[in-house]
Amino acid sequence: MPVQWKGTKFKGVRYYEHSTRKRGVAKDKYFTIRYQRDGKRLEEGIGWASERDPKDGKYWTAEKAALVLAELKGTARGLSEGPSRLVEKREKAKAQKKKQQAEQERLERENITFDRFMTETYLPQCQRDKKHKTYINEEGLYRLHLADTIGALPFSKIKAFHLERIKKDMTDRKLSPRTIQYVLQLTRQAFHVARKTGVYDGESPTRNVRWPKLDNMKLRYLRAGEAEKLLDALAGRSKTLHDMALLSLHCGLRFGEIANLKWSCVNWKAKTLAILNAKAGSRLAYLTGQAKKVLWERGIGSPDELIFKKRSGAEGPMQQASKVFTDVINGLKLNEGVADAKQRVTFHTLRHTYATHLYESTHDLYLTQRSLGHASGEMTKRYARMTENRLRDGAEAIEKALAVGGKEKEKLEQASHFSK
Repeated sequence: MPVQWKGTKFKGVRYYEHSTRKRGVAKDKYFTIRYQRDGKRLEEGIGWASERDPKDGKYWTAEKAALVLAELKGTARGLSEGPSRLVEKREKAKAQKKKQQAEQERLERENITFDRFMTETYLPQCQRDKKHKTYINEEGLYRLHLADTIGALPFSKIKAFHLERIKKDMTDRKLSPRTIQYVLQLTRQAFHVARKTGVYDGESPTRNVRWPKLDNMKLRYLRAGEAEKLLDALAGRSKTLHDMALLSLHCGLRFGEIANLKWSCVNWKAKTLAILNAKAGSRLAYLTGQAKKVLWERGIGSPDELIFKKRSGAEGPMQQASKVFTDVINGLKLNEGVADAKQRVTFHTLRHTYATHLYESTHDLYLTQRSLGHASGEMTKRYARMTENRLRDGAEAIEKALAVGGKEKEKLEQASHFSK
């Protein structure tokens, strides 16, 4: 049914009524304006009487519609600046509103504090996407070292000197360089996620911080006789700990990698272990005859069952070697009189022992790297360059070279003397 247009006392303004909806006691009215532009007669809708003008928040009336028409006519005659058509005016207002919203969002993002981002975005995402142990570690690092120092600052206000101050405070409290490095890494990761999520578009202040140098390389490794004594002692105290230690010694596995092994990881025919979700990604470890025998004697369980379960029967993998390991080490006096942590025997010493003996036997750096699951050769070089026998071979080679050089020089001097 066509609408019935009705005129108003304002020239160029007309309306039609809604068939059912009312505005007060009268029917709701839809106002339009009509005018000439470039020789064409145009008509543009203004809005319903029940709607508000977004500019001043007041309801539309015939009088307000007439004011809009007068403004457009004034612009067309050059009497005022702005759009000369209502559609242009609305597009300009829409663009301006969009610009204002973008600026407001930008200001809101810039004012998001580091604490708000960490507690509302980063840490919840960490809890969802990372291992539970990683979340606990990162939450603790933030709470203990960052929350009270830079938590109240927005990202744009956090500078390198804030992190240098945190470094100094941690150093004064005798915290290890490794812990300081973890805090800086967490800060860098937070800035990275902030950039990805559009919260911040600048650089991380960690770029301008001098990171502590680490010297946490394990220098100690076990000789064959020491390793044999350790395994014998562990066998008398805990079969599980003995078997885990043997796997580390024979396959170069970390404690966490062993603790997370399931029976589905074992390929008996290929004599391999699937090491899943390791530090540098999943890899295969190859079983020695003894390692395969140890696993076989444990009794094969269901595919999703952990090979090494907690003694308490609780679910989930073990987090660290039990105190029995330390007691056995102390009983064998392997750490007696040793204060330097790099020289003390720990469970990780078994992996280091594997790497050291593997390289000494093969002198193959790439083979050692692949066997350990290192992402690059730089980590593996630490094991290669510190093998005691290789260093001793080097010293002996220098001694021989100098001795030969000395004899040759002496012969030349004697020949020169007799030729005169």
